[in-house]
Amino acid sequence: MQQKGLDFGGSGEPRPARRRALSVSELTERVQGVLETEFLDVWVEGEISNLKRASSGHIYFSLKDDRAQIRAVVWRTDARLLRFRPQDGMHVLARGGLRVYPPRGEYQISVQVLEPLGKGSLAQAFEELKEKLEKEGLFDAARKRPLPALPRRVGVVTSPTGAVIRDILRVLRRRYANLEVLLYPARVQGEGAAAEIVRGIQTLNRLGDLDIMILARGGGSLEDLWAFNEEAVARAIVSSRIPTISAVGHETDFTISDFVADLRAPTPSAAAERVVQAKEELQARISGAEKRLHAALRLGLTRTRARVEAAAAHRVFAAEQGRLHVRAQRVDEAVRRGQRALVRRLERGGESARRLRERLEAFRWDRQLAARRERLAWRTDHVRALFREGLDRRRAGLAGLAGRLEGLSPLAVLGRGYALVWDETSGLLLRDVAETDDGRPLRIRLHRGAIRATVVSREPE
Repeated sequence: MQQKGLDFGGSGEPRPARRRALSVSELTERVQGVLETEFLDVWVEGEISNLKRASSGHIYFSLKDDRAQIRAVVWRTDARLLRFRPQDGMHVLARGGLRVYPPRGEYQISVQVLEPLGKGSLAQAFEELKEKLEKEGLFDAARKRPLPALPRRVGVVTSPTGAVIRDILRVLRRRYANLEVLLYPARVQGEGAAAEIVRGIQTLNRLGDLDIMILARGGGSLEDLWAFNEEAVARAIVSSRIPTISAVGHETDFTISDFVADLRAPTPSAAAERVVQAKEELQARISGAEKRLHAALRLGLTRTRARVEAAAAHRVFAAEQGRLHVRAQRVDEAVRRGQRALVRRLERGGESARRLRERLEAFRWDRQLAARRERLAWRTDHVRALFREGLDRRRAGLAGLAGRLEGLSPLAVLGRGYALVWDETSGLLLRDVAETDDGRPLRIRLHRGAIRATVVSREPE
């Protein structure tokens, strides 16, 4: 009988049977089974080195400390979820499972979660995206558009159930009742919120008749506000044809949308106030313009009155006025002389009547009276005729004098088609084209009214 596991050689002494050796693949498979089972979910802290990004989207690097290192890989599906950009020298905390890479006989950690130590991944992602967009010039003030002065329709992208939309509507209705507000309901927090905000911005832009768009959300933590830190939201704001106000969080909160929007408001209520502020400023400017206009009109009337008074006091008018006064005085003297002559004639007539009465008493008064009455009537008619004739002559003379005075009046001269021309700047009455220059403003007095003109050319005699 032969014993299993023993081999008897020629000496008769047993010797151990030859053991079967493992292949490299078999050994690697065994190691792989142990490692991937025992270290399925581990956390590793270390420093990133030799980081490489493959065209496939995978990220390869090493995690090391002062005594050892381990290879690591972040597959493309997990790399898309990273909120920051890993770089060499970063101190990070990685979570994943150990995997063996048979072709090289190496083990590595397949990273599913990667967070920077010392600064949270969200803060790191915020700084990286902010730096990236700033380098592209999306924060430049030169590309920011001014808000329209009198908006008619305002679009709002926010949650339809929160206090934010109620605050916005309360401010707008109180201060701008005829403003139309169009709400696009969107989630402003959590998974899918950024995509809904982007769709809201694009939808409102497709409407084409909105004047202002407000992106609004109340306060919260960095995680709560993160939808407004997404790159897709930032680029949708930049692509918007509608001027945009970002009103996210409280006054101390800042998001990427605040930097790329045309205007950042500290709160949603402040955004609504900024929308109506232009109307209030315009009303104030209109009120101020009305006051300035009234003041200018009063000043213009005062200056015009002063120029008229100065023109009336000019020596030309003063001389004519003196001659008119002389003519008027002569007319008054002629009237007085006529009155005195009439009185004397009446007195003489009365004396004649008295003598006739005396003679009538001496003679037959009936026949004498009849004859005297006839003569008296004739004389009375004669006197009256003479008086009327003299009065007519004097009236004719007075009319002639008035006509001559009218002919001498500068206004009558203007009525015949002439005009008085003053230099508007110096106020001098012009008599020669040499007294003015091309481009000088003029004031021309016509028979009725006045006009202003500018010297285009001069034609001296």
